[in-house]
Amino acid sequence: MRMIKKGDLPQKPCLHCGRPFAWRKKWAKVWDEVRYCSERCRLNKKPSSAPSSP
Repeated sequence: MRMIKKGDLPQKPCLHCGRPFAWRKKWAKVWDEVRYCSERCRLNKKPSSAPSSP
């Protein structure tokens, strides 16, 4: 079995916080559908880069 380094895993930015997160084994079948780095970001769902209106 070949060891894969963490830096070699695919990454994408979280839609909520914008931080990059890496591929996880539990996301193997649904990696294209994963959009948030954590449950907390998924529940908030509002992008932080959007300007807030008063």
